[in-house]
Amino acid sequence: MAIEPGQKIPSVTIKQATSEGGSDVDPSVLFAGKKVVMFSLPGAFTPTCSQKHLPGYVAELDALRAKGVSLVACLSVNDWFVMQAWAREHDALDKIVMLADGAAAFSKALGIDADLSAIGMGIRARRGLFVIDDGVVTSVDLEAPGKFEVSGADACKVKLG
Repeated sequence: MAIEPGQKIPSVTIKQATSEGGSDVDPSVLFAGKKVVMFSLPGAFTPTCSQKHLPGYVAELDALRAKGVSLVACLSVNDWFVMQAWAREHDALDKIVMLADGAAAFSKALGIDADLSAIGMGIRARRGLFVIDDGVVTSVDLEAPGKFEVSGADACKVKLG
């Protein structure tokens, strides 16, 4: 079952990809004291993720900050090398917090893991949008399989008012 509003972000150590490399990060610590928008997606360099999801958040970063968001994070079940290269390609590096959940530990703790083995992708994160205030989830919007309607930057701006 997916995490719900009112629940705290679980404590799990994953990697954050930055221009300096990959470093250990616990999202529950990183998100403490901040208003956070986190979007999750199945994989870096996949079509919808690369054409719409990440680029939309890069384009709308200033608008989201104007709505009080202090941190925008992207979660994917990829290693930090892939997340770093993908962020670099989309001018997101060190702008969007790139959370590399290589073993799907955070995705599983959030209850958003999906087995995409039938299409050759293995365990991944479901596509979704999470608004988090001081480490507590205030809203969760998960996409239906194959959809991109509720988790993009435009939907996020509407949700934030």
